[in-house]
Amino acid sequence: MLKIAKSMFAALIALAAAAPAQAQEYPSKPIRWLIPFSAGGPTDVLARAIAPKLSESLGVPVIVDNRVGAGGSIAMETLARSAPDGYTIAMGHTGTQAINPHIYAKLAYDPRKDFAAVTPVVSYVNVLVVNPAVPAKTVAELIAFAKANPEKVTLGSGGTGATNHLSMELLKSLTGAPIVHVPYKGSAPALVDVMAGNITGMFDILVTSLPQIRNGKIRPLAVTSDKRSEYAPDIPTMRESGVPGYSEAGSDLWFGVFAPAGTPKPIVDRLNRELIKALDTAEVRERIRAQAYSVWTLRPEEFDAFVRTDYEKWGKIVKSANITAQ
Repeated sequence: MLKIAKSMFAALIALAAAAPAQAQEYPSKPIRWLIPFSAGGPTDVLARAIAPKLSESLGVPVIVDNRVGAGGSIAMETLARSAPDGYTIAMGHTGTQAINPHIYAKLAYDPRKDFAAVTPVVSYVNVLVVNPAVPAKTVAELIAFAKANPEKVTLGSGGTGATNHLSMELLKSLTGAPIVHVPYKGSAPALVDVMAGNITGMFDILVTSLPQIRNGKIRPLAVTSDKRSEYAPDIPTMRESGVPGYSEAGSDLWFGVFAPAGTPKPIVDRLNRELIKALDTAEVRERIRAQAYSVWTLRPEEFDAFVRTDYEKWGKIVKSANITAQ
């Protein structure tokens, strides 16, 4: 019995020593970074700015792999099926983790069970803009105009279930305004129609709206964030515009990195540290500012808790608006 006990003790010591060794050996081959959108888009540009720095600090290539489709769900499905060894990661976002699971009936992943949260990388805001010919110059005036002219106020979006669609549905829910949703195949054509006066307005990201705001082609009414954006300090928040509770109900917009569930904690922690280090470099921060994003990082456990809360918030909006995939 004594010999057996000694053997078991030796085995436990060996296992305990093996875990740190595994973490120290990671990584020993290229890492694939799944990006849920096409090359050249804001998410892709962001990842390609971070990847070289991450590769430099980890000592292995970090290969950006664009997996497009289903609002980003294809990339996350691929990640969910990948080995939990730290060699496949993905850029998830508000849509893939907090909105799509409530919209798509047969989504092949569960954002609460199938992933290990690593860290968010950026946060961003939507801005409500209208055509300059629209008589409303504030959100309160737009709501009043909509109620006085039922179904005359039309707001476009990048498609059913897109974050700018949900931003609109939240506004409708909180104010009771009879606003009509006009979905497009992407936000760019919707913005074109706002400028042309074919629709009243839309919620859009700052990087594409700010140039048109400065040119006088669209009028900004409010940003969706709790505080004013550093990129547009003159534009009020929804709360300042008379829509209390907007940011608390669900206005957080973000991109973040995930690994498959079951990835060893030392590897997740290493990825967290190296990503934060990459985000702190001058080159990456310059790229982030060019996209009108804000650097935002958390510890893995903090990010996991945030995603779970975000899932519940956006789920309530989807259910209230009865949104389903088209």
